[in-house]
Amino acid sequence: MTRILTPLIQTTVALVFALGVAAQAADKKPDPTGTWKWSFTTQNGQTRETTAKLKVDGDKLTGTVSGRQNDTPIEDAKLNGEDISFKVTREFNGNKIIQKFAGKISGDTIKGKIETDRNGENSSRDWEAKRSTDK
Repeated sequence: MTRILTPLIQTTVALVFALGVAAQAADKKPDPTGTWKWSFTTQNGQTRETTAKLKVDGDKLTGTVSGRQNDTPIEDAKLNGEDISFKVTREFNGNKIIQKFAGKISGDTIKGKIETDRNGENSSRDWEAKRSTDK
């Protein structure tokens, strides 16, 4: 009888352990903390690389997005599960430019859209940022 119970107990323990690990993985929320990079092509045909540095502290998402001359703090940042959104407001040559970023985090990738309002003119483009592994 002991020979039958031992495999049964081992199987039960392994199943309970596996379910616990799966439940823990399901509870883990994506963490956007880190440096994210993506590139885009300008209207002039130039390719520009952009960097976002994001940090989660408790329930608060903060960070900056690089620009031509400086980093700009993000505003209205939200993180809800895998959904992330924030905006960046810049002034350039008297023009106000607001970019709204929205996407889904999956591992080391954020995919979504960037909507830009440049003095009332709106445009939208796909956004795919990759987490940088650079030290």
